[in-house]
Amino acid sequence: MTGLVFRFATVSGQRIDWRLTRNCSVTPAQLGWMYLSLCVVSLGIATFFWVQGAYLVMPFAWAEIIAVGIAFLLYGRHAADGERISLQGGRLVVELETAGRLQRAEFDRHWVRVEPKSGDRSLITLSAQGRSVHVGRFVRPELRAALASEIRMALRAA
Repeated sequence: MTGLVFRFATVSGQRIDWRLTRNCSVTPAQLGWMYLSLCVVSLGIATFFWVQGAYLVMPFAWAEIIAVGIAFLLYGRHAADGERISLQGGRLVVELETAGRLQRAEFDRHWVRVEPKSGDRSLITLSAQGRSVHVGRFVRPELRAALASEIRMALRAA
């Protein structure tokens, strides 16, 4: 496997790994700290107005905090989504993580077919022995063909 140049993969010994993840600018921990600071500021302002006699500000502040908390929770669930494709020896292992659930498919590399799902800019289908997996969700559509050809090249060279 020496001499192969990969754009999306990392090579360590006889193993080739593709880690395709969501491009998130905020980690779940940072999101939690941001939510906590939003709660402090929002409730601080609402408390100030409540002391001044504007009693309806507090319920709206709580409604805002709950709505933003639900939105952050939904965002945080998918922040760690990703796809991992590993080629080692004669096995191609594909792991898809979505909202904390992990799907795993294992293929014999000699039988794997790599093709676009329905067109050049569609997801990449890895199929063999009656099973198939769609990958490339976290790669820009115009780069999926390059990823597919890279996987094909690695399967032939392994």
